[in-house]
Amino acid sequence: MAAARPGLGRILPGSSILFLCDMQEKFRHSIAYFPEVVAVAARMLRASRLLEVPAVLTEQYPQGLGPTVPELGAEGLPALSKTCFSMVPAVQQELDSRPQLQSVLLCGIEAQACILNTALDLLDRGLQVHVVVDACSSRRSRRSLRSPLRTAGCWVSSKARSPSSDELRTLT
Repeated sequence: MAAARPGLGRILPGSSILFLCDMQEKFRHSIAYFPEVVAVAARMLRASRLLEVPAVLTEQYPQGLGPTVPELGAEGLPALSKTCFSMVPAVQQELDSRPQLQSVLLCGIEAQACILNTALDLLDRGLQVHVVVDACSSRRSRRSLRSPLRTAGCWVSSKARSPSSDELRTLT
């Protein structure tokens, strides 16, 4: 039996980044569980700020699909425009500037298109991908994402476990 790589599956502030994918106004009424998905993603963003984990935000064709919804709480975070399913081309410069990067936390929509393609591109780069399924959805459901991502090698998890510090308890 082969030994696991050191740090495999661990999310550490110095080597992780949060990706927020396409949580835009036009999707508000067409994505299953949209308010809940955005609420969990907003919690992830607050936690990343508290723990000093960098975050990147994309918007799919913002001229047609509108801006990021305000309840995400992403004020001050520049939105990178994209026109393909994967976030990776839009965030390439950010990825290249972080040679210590090992893990990406992935939240957003649409699960079967943008989340899946982003995850596969990140795995191709040798990064660990942690998909927060409670912060992802599509027009159909949230469940359609789990099996293909696990098969590809992603860490697929629900909301983070109960916070252990007083600072993190304020996020729930």
